Amino acid sequence: MPDVNLLAVLAAGVVTFFIGFAYYAVLMPEPEGGAPAAPPAPWKLAAELARGLILSAVIAGLAVQGGIDDLAGGLALGLALWAGFPFVLWAGAMLHEDTPLAVAALHAGDWLVKLPAIAVLVSLWQ
Repeated sequence: MPDVNLLAVLAAGVVTFFIGFAYYAVLMPEPEGGAPAAPPAPWKLAAELARGLILSAVIAGLAVQGGIDDLAGGLALGLALWAGFPFVLWAGAMLHEDTPLAVAALHAGDWLVKLPAIAVLVSLWQ
């Protein structure tokens, strides 16, 4: 993927990390008993950053291959990816694994924010 802007991928990966952090800080329900949740282990934070970088690289590659370099195209790409993957996967988790709607909605919402944000960023920053 020689046409992928690596700086855009790095920025999108970092932005994704902070979007997830903020999203769950605001929307994650309190643990049972009211005790505050323990902070995540450092390796988990590193793993989340790595996941965001990988995801950003894949989306950047799709944007380059698709010739997507504007806001509308980036937004459409992000929404299409959300509908094709997290939405379908969480619907399957609810149908076949009895995942509660609230859990599926929480995580699907996270991806609904992240995927368009990444796609817009890497599409505009080529």
